[in-house]
Amino acid sequence: MTRVTIWNENRHEQSNPEVKEVYPKGIHGALEQFLQAEGRTVGTATLDEPEHGLTEEVLRETDVLLWWGHMAHDEVEDEIVERVHQRVLEGMGLIVLHSGHFSKIFKKLMGTSCDLKWREANETERLWVLDPSHPLTEGIGEYIEIEREEMYGEHFDIPAPDELVMMSWFEGGEVFRSLCTYRRGNGKIVYFRPGHETYPTYHHKAVQRVIQNAVNWAGPQARPRPVYGNHNEPLEPITPKGVE
Repeated sequence: MTRVTIWNENRHEQSNPEVKEVYPKGIHGALEQFLQAEGRTVGTATLDEPEHGLTEEVLRETDVLLWWGHMAHDEVEDEIVERVHQRVLEGMGLIVLHSGHFSKIFKKLMGTSCDLKWREANETERLWVLDPSHPLTEGIGEYIEIEREEMYGEHFDIPAPDELVMMSWFEGGEVFRSLCTYRRGNGKIVYFRPGHETYPTYHHKAVQRVIQNAVNWAGPQARPRPVYGNHNEPLEPITPKGVE
């Protein structure tokens, strides 16, 4: 069974009563509840824990890491970012949610600014399925409709996704690449857009289903990471050259 760690900044829940009302156990608690329901081993980690809760031991025992952050990206220590980065290259899956697009780890993996347009206006979001055959959209119809969400608009400054699975349309007219996959080293990466902290998006059953699918898809493969560096032992004998 896939071992999951949910990382949440957990700052809005402490300072904003509106967020606390929507997610009384924190965003990480809401994610944990529905992911545990399928029998997975699920743990949580937050920004203000020692080492942000992402010790070497925790990451070593994590198959898929979920990441939600917003107001304190800069407070994540570079040493921890590097630790997560190495685990992704080794094969740990990474699911970046909503405003995690601006996290240090996502920007490091993408190599771009990951910037975008945004607007908070209680508008409808409709996420259209572009690839109904993809495992990430299993159990999802033609689209997911969310009554109230924050708008993200193009241009989204990310590399062209390996797979573009869903595209959002917003009531105000904008569109956005909302479900994207990448591979880095042995690791699989998913970016999934919805999830503003003041809206009950993570209580939406279809949104939960996409995240469940993403955890299943991003799990590590049973293959070793390639060996790099100086390779002193040749496979075949090398005939000396330039010797009389």
